[in-house]
Amino acid sequence: MEIVKIPNMDKAEYDKLIEEGFLSRIAFQGAKYPYIAPFLYVFDGKFLYFLATKYGRKNDLFRQHPYVSVEIEKYSGDLSCYTFVTMQGYLVQLEDAIEKKIIREKFVTMIKAHNLSKNILAALGHKPEEPIEAIASEERSNIWKLTGVTDIVALKNL
Repeated sequence: MEIVKIPNMDKAEYDKLIEEGFLSRIAFQGAKYPYIAPFLYVFDGKFLYFLATKYGRKNDLFRQHPYVSVEIEKYSGDLSCYTFVTMQGYLVQLEDAIEKKIIREKFVTMIKAHNLSKNILAALGHKPEEPIEAIASEERSNIWKLTGVTDIVALKNL
């Protein structure tokens, strides 16, 4: 019996997957077990950026060990089509005011472009009844940038 391997995606394919998406999972190193959490992201063609509320376990784990695995996937309901990419790297927190403003505005644009529910605001430190633009005008969340990527695994179905 021959084992069939899932084919790799080339860079253009996984860049397209990343560009089209907006939801990822980040795996942090925990004391004993990994901790995995969903994050909205934006991609500027080179780096992934994530908004993270300023509270919760993820912040403690980020400060203790910023090395993470990030996963982005896309699949059909019956799993007849699927693609995913995982990247290992480390997160840095943005501190530059201009860069943070630009990235926050990208999040507002992405949320509007994907017609996401305003309920997502609660996951970003805002009340759902607030305008989406509050993400760009206030700093209720941290911005993390994935950098130092050392390994990318990108696979697709046959």
